[in-house]
Amino acid sequence: MLTYVSDEVGKMDGNNPCLSCGACCAHYRVSLYWAEADDVTLSGVPNELTEKLCGVRLVMKGTNRPNPRCSALKGEIGREVACSIYLKRPQVCRDFLASLSMGYPEEKCDKARRTWDLAPLEPV
Repeated sequence: MLTYVSDEVGKMDGNNPCLSCGACCAHYRVSLYWAEADDVTLSGVPNELTEKLCGVRLVMKGTNRPNPRCSALKGEIGREVACSIYLKRPQVCRDFLASLSMGYPEEKCDKARRTWDLAPLEPV
């Protein structure tokens, strides 16, 4: 089982596989509820990094297109990455789990990694 934690200030320890991956941020559309934006919620997602999707949904810029890549993702996928709005990231990103982080494979993580020709995560 992989072990890593996020503390209350949003820093991740060095065992977090997401710091050298970023595949999910460049594979999936990141859709969020409009009230998660900072023009509504003080500590919300920066509104300038979102686009209207429909009705009450927004998307992170860069993710609602073929070959998506979230505009908040910085760095090189598969090497070293970081979310430039980590503390203000949408709930869907907070809920996304790295494969094996809970002791079992996560298909969404594994699928995104395959898209970028990254090997599946291995238990440590």
